[in-house]
Amino acid sequence: MKKRLLSYILVLTMVLIMTACGSDKEKETTSTNTTGKSVKVGLVTDVGGVNDGSFNQSSLEGLQRAGKELGIQVNYLESKTDADYKPNIQTFLEDDYDLIICIGKWLEDATREAAEDNPKKKFAIIDDMSMADMPNVTSIMFEQSQSAYLAGIAAGKMTKTNTVGFVIGRTNEIMNQFGYGYFSGVLDANSNAKILQINANSFTDTAAGKSAAVNMVTNGADIIFQAAGATGLGVIEGCKESNIWAIGVDSDQSSLAPKNILTSAMKRVDNACYDIAKCCQEGTIKSGVITYDLKNQGVDIAPTKTNLTDDVVKAIEETKQKIKSGEITVPKTKKEFEKKYGDIYELD
Repeated sequence: MKKRLLSYILVLTMVLIMTACGSDKEKETTSTNTTGKSVKVGLVTDVGGVNDGSFNQSSLEGLQRAGKELGIQVNYLESKTDADYKPNIQTFLEDDYDLIICIGKWLEDATREAAEDNPKKKFAIIDDMSMADMPNVTSIMFEQSQSAYLAGIAAGKMTKTNTVGFVIGRTNEIMNQFGYGYFSGVLDANSNAKILQINANSFTDTAAGKSAAVNMVTNGADIIFQAAGATGLGVIEGCKESNIWAIGVDSDQSSLAPKNILTSAMKRVDNACYDIAKCCQEGTIKSGVITYDLKNQGVDIAPTKTNLTDDVVKAIEETKQKIKSGEITVPKTKKEFEKKYGDIYELD
């Protein structure tokens, strides 16, 4: 009788243990996905495409990391022209995606229209805050002038000809922040420096980027910063062939030309896309504006510092701390730039 009772108690104990473990596992699964279904996040690129080596590619890498690490179902659609924005967004809507991330201010109109017509769907847009008051849109912004300023410090200190260049893909309020930040850094590091600039008016024309670089080299530039998407790949190629320094943008582009990339002004759109996808999975997405800067590691100089001298690395690190503390406020508009430096450079 005692043996039977002991056996019964052991069996009951094992059942209770197994039940408890099952409950913990179920709780863990539920906490990973509060919606109770597989979360789907889609990304729509601008015309630069996912092979631009910077803005769009970095965005996709961040989303793919979310897919791998968090188990989110992710997908992307490339926009070859501006006309592709609306149908690409519509495709994700028809496929019942939970969140649609739109990459770049150029998607502003298409995103607004889709968000207005689909108030129960979640949208995020990079580099645009015109929809910040819409309840189903998250605007993701960056203080890219800060990373561009650090790139300018590097260029101003390392130029041998006192002439550097800047190639922009297109001008607008957001893109101009790269320019005015860079101009400010160059001049603060080297008041004798001259800055050449070219507006390629394209994020996809690598030939135009290369031509711009060659033109600047002819006019004495020995360092060129590009904020031009795939057009910037042409700038890098031109710098490589001329054996001068290029400065990358958005991601660490040192792998594209290890001997010719001085540094890169990083804009962590990869982290932003990962973060917003995670929020979607957790059901914690909030509308309004999220801003990434040096303080929260949303922008920075590239970690690859092989081609920078020790004194320049030290100067950059000191400058970063001064920006974080508020001792240095980086100009990001024409008005702010002219207030400090006068009417000497203007982006057009």
